[in-house]
Amino acid sequence: MAAERVVEIKNKQVLFKDYVRDSLESDMCITTEKTISLRVPEGTKGVVVKNLCLSCDPYMRNRMNKSEIDGFFSSYSPGSPITGFGVAKVIDSRDTNLKKGDLVWGTTGWEEYTFIEPTNALFKIEHTDIPLSYYTGILGMTGLTAYAGFHEVAKAKKGEKVFVSAASGSVGQLVGQFAKLMGCYVVACAGSIEKVDLLKHKFGYDNAFNYKEEHDLDAALKRYFPEGIDIYFENIGGKMLDVVLLNTRNFGRIAVCGMISQYNQENHEGIKNLMEIIYKRVRVEGFLYFDYLLQYSKFLETVLPLIREGKMDYIEDLAEGLDNGPAALVGIFSGHNIGKQVIKVAHE
Repeated sequence: MAAERVVEIKNKQVLFKDYVRDSLESDMCITTEKTISLRVPEGTKGVVVKNLCLSCDPYMRNRMNKSEIDGFFSSYSPGSPITGFGVAKVIDSRDTNLKKGDLVWGTTGWEEYTFIEPTNALFKIEHTDIPLSYYTGILGMTGLTAYAGFHEVAKAKKGEKVFVSAASGSVGQLVGQFAKLMGCYVVACAGSIEKVDLLKHKFGYDNAFNYKEEHDLDAALKRYFPEGIDIYFENIGGKMLDVVLLNTRNFGRIAVCGMISQYNQENHEGIKNLMEIIYKRVRVEGFLYFDYLLQYSKFLETVLPLIREGKMDYIEDLAEGLDNGPAALVGIFSGHNIGKQVIKVAHE
């Protein structure tokens, strides 16, 4: 029997160049110099996937710093493709749980095709009546982050007063909707008038404000929360967290998801009001989505019907093509995107 022909093609990639702070966009470059086999190498148990869409997430900025941290936040390697969450189609497989043609979401490379081994960071997509790009957000990492952060970390109860920062982003737009569905009073902040309008009129928040136009954040929070805040879902950090501590109620909870205001700073802002944690017995807890992966099936059972029945809204900001990937990723740190920033790499 003749050996099966191995097909190799040019593979467009977004490479990480080096740990330079002058310009984030210049730290990445597009190349088509490398080829990839569309067959899984013999002796391995991985898959080759065609990447369909990629997720832009704030944590990726930290991976552009040289760090000794291993695992999820490990540094990108200079000269290699950056990696992140994405949706892909299996082209070839030696994994018995995945076959050619299967759709998956999980960690993949910023490139047209990726060889992935091991495959334990991939999840097979069973529900295809929902847009596939949703698995980079509301049905993927950011959706599970919002769900677990609100229900498991903050342990929200009906009628509580909830404040969400960076609320028009991929996580924030979902947290507030979970809170409203539970019967909470929800106020959020965002960085533009357009985003504030979105929060109030599309997502149904009780109120929202542009934090960049507030000269006195403490006064703003007292205006919207005269009785104080029960739950703060933290996405910004820095001055925002410091002021929230002054306005938290006794036994309040702060679920720390991200601190996007600090990712581009060499010297992080200090927090002065930490004594409030003691006085008010506030619980502050950081978390990551993979702490709750065992709840993913339960999460889908909750969220899929809400999407299908039109009870949850979701907004994506789509950039077309890998060539626009670096600019799209950099743009989320200046608030350029409205909703979840996604890069459309290819069609199924």
